[in-house]
Amino acid sequence: MTRPAASMMLALGLLCTSFNPTAALAKTASVSQESEKSQSFRSYRKEIECLATAIYFEARGEPEAGQRAVARVILNRVESKYYPDTVCDVVYQNDHMKNACQFSFACDGIPDRLNEPRALKVAEKIARLIFECDSDGCDLDEGLARSTHYHADFVQPWWAKKLERTGQVGRHIFYFTASL
Repeated sequence: MTRPAASMMLALGLLCTSFNPTAALAKTASVSQESEKSQSFRSYRKEIECLATAIYFEARGEPEAGQRAVARVILNRVESKYYPDTVCDVVYQNDHMKNACQFSFACDGIPDRLNEPRALKVAEKIARLIFECDSDGCDLDEGLARSTHYHADFVQPWWAKKLERTGQVGRHIFYFTASL
């Protein structure tokens, strides 16, 4: 056995007088799986936090259906090859570009303060619900469930005419990009 392998096994508590490679592999796999589970749990919590924050700032004044639709847009982007592959990376994509990012709260220059505990609780609940759904949209209308974009009804972004409108909930109008 090489010195680095022995050192690693000693650190893992696997080195003994009668070495059993099967037991060593099982223990190493178990430690590795525990580490992955721990990372996965931290990652899940961070993804929920980013999704809830986006729901809170982008849609807290909307009905819950509208908040779910905003969350679905974010997850649809995560699933698309045209956007980053984590919720946090989608939400904060281009956040360094003032008023030119994907979600306005992330780059508007206004401090992000979560001042409404009740609205935050609702956003967190919706984030967990939507995150745990598969891509069927969690009881969203079929069009809304596939949306990749949205905007408030009081603005007219240049890109809206190029996309397929999928519906409206509250003050948000939703769209789908066929090429995504």
